Amino acid sequence: MDKQNFFNDMQAKINQVLENSPAKDIEKNVKAMMSQGFAKLDLVTREEFDIQAQVLAKTRAKLEALEERVAALEAKLDK
Repeated sequence: MDKQNFFNDMQAKINQVLENSPAKDIEKNVKAMMSQGFAKLDLVTREEFDIQAQVLAKTRAKLEALEERVAALEAKLDK
């Protein structure tokens, strides 16, 4: 048996032991508990956050443009 086959066989046996071990059940249970906890925290995904950051940046730019326009109109009225 060559080294590559030996390591592949060893990896397959280790994976089989891990799949059948209580550690796999614990991992699944911990993931489920964490998912439930995160759902209760009302968190947003990174994608949703990035989209809202872009919307905010556009809104801020529009607001600044409107502020400049209002200032220009007020300056005309004061003349």
